[in-house]
Amino acid sequence: MTATADAEAAANGLTPLADYLGSVLRRLRALPPLDLDLTQAHGNVLAEDVVAPHAFPAFDQAAVDGYAARWEDISGGGRGPSYVPAPSGTPGGRTIRLNVVGDLGAASWRPVRLTPGSCFSVAAGAPLPVAADVVVPVEWTDQGMAAVEIFRTPKRGYGVRRAGEELPAGTLLARAGTYVSPALVAVFAATGIGHVVVRPSPRVVIVATGDELVDVGRGSQPGQVVDANSHALTAAAAEVGALAYRVGICDDDPEGLRGLLEDQTLRADLIITTGGTGTGPGDMVRRILSRREGGRAGPVTFTDVALYPGTALGFGTVGAEEVPVVCLPGDPGAALIGFEVLARPAIQLLAGAEPVFRPSVRAHLLETVSSPTGLREFRPAHVAERRGGGYTVQPLSGGPFTLSGLAEANGLLVLGERVTTAAAGSTVDVLLLDRRR
Repeated sequence: MTATADAEAAANGLTPLADYLGSVLRRLRALPPLDLDLTQAHGNVLAEDVVAPHAFPAFDQAAVDGYAARWEDISGGGRGPSYVPAPSGTPGGRTIRLNVVGDLGAASWRPVRLTPGSCFSVAAGAPLPVAADVVVPVEWTDQGMAAVEIFRTPKRGYGVRRAGEELPAGTLLARAGTYVSPALVAVFAATGIGHVVVRPSPRVVIVATGDELVDVGRGSQPGQVVDANSHALTAAAAEVGALAYRVGICDDDPEGLRGLLEDQTLRADLIITTGGTGTGPGDMVRRILSRREGGRAGPVTFTDVALYPGTALGFGTVGAEEVPVVCLPGDPGAALIGFEVLARPAIQLLAGAEPVFRPSVRAHLLETVSSPTGLREFRPAHVAERRGGGYTVQPLSGGPFTLSGLAEANGLLVLGERVTTAAAGSTVDVLLLDRRR
C-alpha cells in the first residue's frame, strides 16, 4: 500500500488494511511446542530443526530383485566365471554362468561373503554380501537356482544402495517451521526418529450470532436466515489445518454470548464469531464485546478497515486465559473474505507456519473491472497459467458478495485502495486459493 493510499483511507475514517493486519498479528504468538509421536505429527509444523540420528539406508542393500555378484566376475576381468554360448539373439554371443550359493531376503541378518565365481540370489532390500558391488536384475538372467546364466552385464554399482547414500547420519532433515507431510514422516521414520517437537494444530471455535439465524436443512424465510457462515468458516479453518469446532448459533443475548465465549475459552486457541460487527441496532456482538466496564475498554476492539467487502472487523481477547477472538461480518461473502484476510493468517501464525499469507501471482487481467475507491477489494476470480509462462485472471460474475463466485474461484483478484478501474490487459495481483480439484 502506498503512502497516498494510506492517506486516502485515513481521510475516509478507515484504517488501512496493511496497518490493521500488522497490529493484530503482532499480538499473536505461536502455540507452545509439543513432543508428539510420529504417527500424530502429520499436519503440524516443526518447532525445532530435525537431524537424522542414523543413516539411510542403514546398511548396504540390494535395490532390485536379482543376483548379488562381484562386477569383475561378470565383466570378464576375474578368473571365476565360466562362459557359455548365449541364447539366440543375445547381444555379445555368450553368457556368464555363476554358482548361486544362497538366497538373501529383506529379513536376512547373518553376514555372508562372496567368493570368486559365486553369487547370491537377493530380494530388493536384502543386505548385500561382503564384496558384492553389483546386482544383476532377474530379467537379465535365466533365473537359475543352483547356477545362473547372465545374458547382460550391468555397470559396476548397478542395483546397489550403499549405507548412508541418501541420508548420512547428522543430515539436517527439516528446519523449524516445516510442514510435516506424509513423505517427511517416512524420512523421519527411516532414519530412526519416533518423536518430533511440533507446534500443535490450533483449536478454533466458530460461533454464529443473530436472532434471525436458523440451522441448515431448510430454506430462508422473512425474519429467518439459514446459518451458512458457521459451517463455511468451520470448513475454512479445517482446510488451513486447524482443529475446528462449530458450536452453532448464539442469539443476540448479552449474557448468553458472554457465557458462551467464556465456556469456549477452555478448549480454544482462537475463537471466531460471525455477525454483529456493524453499528446497526441489531449488531449486538460489537455492542457487547466493545463495552467499557470499570473505566476500561472492552476486551475486543472493532475497527472500520479499508476492506471490501466487510469493512467492520473485530479483534481482542476473552476470558481469564486471554484467548484471541476474531469477529467477522455476518454476510456470508464478507465473512469468507474476512476469514482469508484476517482469520487465516492468525491461524497460520498460531500454528507456527510460514508464510502466514497465501501465495500470490501477478496476472494479466482479461476483463475490465471497477472497484470502490479508498477500499482494498478482494474479488473472486479464476486464474490460469498461460502457455509460455505467466498467468491470466478472469473476474467471476457477481462481484465479491456472491457465494457462487466464491465457490467457483481458485483465486482472489486484489484491487488496491486507489484503483477505481482496472482495464483489461493490465497486470494485477491475485491470491491463489488452495482448491483440491
